Amino acid sequence: MKKTIVVSADAGETRVAVLEAKTARSKREVAEVYIERKGGRSLVGNIYLGKVDNVLPGMEAAFVDIGLERNGFLHVDEILLPDGQAAPRRGRGKGRRINELIKPGQEILVQVNKDPIKSKGARLTMNVSIAGRYLVYAPAGSGVGVSRRLSDSERERLRRMVKRTYEGPGGLIVRTAAHGAKKEDFVREVAYLHRLNEVLEKRQSGLKGPSLVFQEQDLPVRVLRDVFLNEFDKAVIDDQKQFDRVTGFFQRTAPELVEKVELYEGSKPLFEKYEIDQAIQSTLGRRIDLPSGGYLIIDYTEALTVIDVNSGSFTGRGKGGLEETITKVNNEAAEEVVRQLRLRDIGGIIVIDFIDMARAKNRERILGTLRKALETDKSKSYLVEISPLGLVEMTRQNITDGVREILTTTCPTCDGDGVVLSAETVALDGLRKMKEFAAEAPEAEAFLLRVHPKVAALLNTEDSGLAVLEEETGKRFLFEGGDALAIDNFELIETGGREEIEARALPFSPGDEVLVTIEEPHMFSKGAGVARIDSYIVSVEGAAGMVGQRKMVRIGAVDRASAEAILLGDSDGEDDGSGRDVTAVGADAGGSGG
Repeated sequence: MKKTIVVSADAGETRVAVLEAKTARSKREVAEVYIERKGGRSLVGNIYLGKVDNVLPGMEAAFVDIGLERNGFLHVDEILLPDGQAAPRRGRGKGRRINELIKPGQEILVQVNKDPIKSKGARLTMNVSIAGRYLVYAPAGSGVGVSRRLSDSERERLRRMVKRTYEGPGGLIVRTAAHGAKKEDFVREVAYLHRLNEVLEKRQSGLKGPSLVFQEQDLPVRVLRDVFLNEFDKAVIDDQKQFDRVTGFFQRTAPELVEKVELYEGSKPLFEKYEIDQAIQSTLGRRIDLPSGGYLIIDYTEALTVIDVNSGSFTGRGKGGLEETITKVNNEAAEEVVRQLRLRDIGGIIVIDFIDMARAKNRERILGTLRKALETDKSKSYLVEISPLGLVEMTRQNITDGVREILTTTCPTCDGDGVVLSAETVALDGLRKMKEFAAEAPEAEAFLLRVHPKVAALLNTEDSGLAVLEEETGKRFLFEGGDALAIDNFELIETGGREEIEARALPFSPGDEVLVTIEEPHMFSKGAGVARIDSYIVSVEGAAGMVGQRKMVRIGAVDRASAEAILLGDSDGEDDGSGRDVTAVGADAGGSGG
């Protein structure tokens, strides 16, 4: 599967997309997207001289100050002993408690292996390593390990090759991207990694914790060094600085790949040319359509991500019956689920609700499709058999924030719940609040409240209960506000005399000449037309046949929720300066009544 890496960078943001083509003739599709913003760079791989802030024996963990807003989290299993060996794991009869291994105030060298996510701090390890293209060097380690994602024959070939060329010090892990690498590639990279380690040791010796000792490579380099040698087609980069960094990295680790890196200088934006912007936008939606007519719904929660498979408009082809129709949708969904996991970089616990299948062989077929699709995903995952409820449970490694988390923020109105109070709920609660306002200010004749127009429209109806409340309290309640307000806004902004409050609250006075847009014929007054300002209704006599036209009118009677007006003449589309331009906003703000 050939891969093209597309890199677009500017002053505030670096974006990297991985394009894949399953066959030589198939179109390249966006498989993965990574976004890194200024001030929001990933910390994974960074090495810090940290200072132990707190040790919690009950959690077998410590919190380490590494100079960030939140302390990092260090589990006992990630601690190295003074001789560089890993501390024996707890629960095996020989493990030591964490407060016997490190103490508050102690300075330790740590590396971030998982970014801070939501309320959690960065995950840390004392088993520091430095990543190259083909190898990962662990200064405190020993021996040679090989990625298990490689085939058994390739793993054995690479293990023998590295052992013949490497004598230490430290340990090496052969990365998945080393597939097909040669002896000279390893010799060159070992020398490069040893030089980096020397630099790291020199920096550490002159620092006092908490301090950054070593910063991981830029995003484009991190993505490119993970690509298999035999899968790398080319890299296209639109920024000179990033182009120089990528080619410099390849010159030190894989000189044969330098010629496959291109500097893009076209006039059309690079991501637009490769249609990547559309793929990024698609990650924000809940619904993903399948070729057959079925679709997926992706919902995010704090604990897990839920993916629901639906048949949609697909009813089958008349052969094989319901079971075959369901299996076809599920099979398409299995491939698309993995594509979405990679594209959106969804991690943690994932539950997939496939359409129920009666036959065990069909369930196995869907699981096989999922497993095969996951082979293309470089993130570690664990898949569980289909449960008795027809659910597939899996986990996927979550190291950094996904595209959705970077591009979006929590809705300030619903606070991430996805629902807000209805206008009716706010109006009913508002009546109770108005009763309290009247009791708290017995000297006031009128109250001005700032509310959403939909709430005001409900309160201004005959059966809302407002008229009864005004009769009981002897007070007058008026409203102002626009569509920009949150639906649950209900704010008392002024109290005073009735005339004073009405003068501020009512948009017109009798005799005002204004320019309005006629929106619709009046529902009850024959021949009249209706214009609106938020929830405020202007009934214009003789304007029923002028829908969509702008007309100058003179205001007559004015009430809390509506006014009556007469036409002044032909003023369509013009404002002669004698009145205000009151073009209506939103036809759903109030009822069609006078």
